[in-house]
Amino acid sequence: MTGTRVAAFFDVDHTLLDVNTGLQWARHQRRAGLLSMMDMLRAAFWMLRYRILVIDQESLIGRVAKAYAGTPVARAESEMRRWFDTEMARFIRPAGRTRVQEHLEAGHIVALMSSGTRYTLEPLADMLGIRYVVCTVFEEVDGLLTGRHVAPACAGDGKVSLAERFALLHDIDLGASYFYTDSHADIGLLERVGLPRVISPDPRLRRQARRRGWSIEDWAIA
Repeated sequence: MTGTRVAAFFDVDHTLLDVNTGLQWARHQRRAGLLSMMDMLRAAFWMLRYRILVIDQESLIGRVAKAYAGTPVARAESEMRRWFDTEMARFIRPAGRTRVQEHLEAGHIVALMSSGTRYTLEPLADMLGIRYVVCTVFEEVDGLLTGRHVAPACAGDGKVSLAERFALLHDIDLGASYFYTDSHADIGLLERVGLPRVISPDPRLRRQARRRGWSIEDWAIA
């Protein structure tokens, strides 16, 4: 059964934010002495492979989750919120902030839709007045991260599945809804919604968008 409400889903990295959150977090850890240069280069390498779709997205996110095994949830929440508030807020794209507000004022259900976790996404949602966050979930047991994630990760086909679940839960018509993203990795959800919006796209997505007649906008901070 088709829902009746309109949603606007927003990707985060290079869409609402001018940077890649994971890479910025790795740089932050490097500056704090918590990450070696080799670890930093390795993180950049895996992120590049993820972006150009030469690695299974579920496997990569599993690798990331494993690195946080045993971390207290409260510490992850507080440290990442402090980091986002002090270092990341300046990367919010003004055009993205404006578009979020327009959808909120139109009465649409607005949600972040990202392969990241709630620990970095909830601070952004709070800053933009967004109530909903659809993301990759790290398993939590007795106040600790277990080192596993809850499948599916919010990436590729998993992102489509999670959007469909969210739509059912909130009476949303995906055919009348929006999805904003920069990445070809999100092609599945762009095809699933009725109103795809391509933002400062990577070259592969730009070519696809032009062929399909999808709206292309440039939100990059000059």
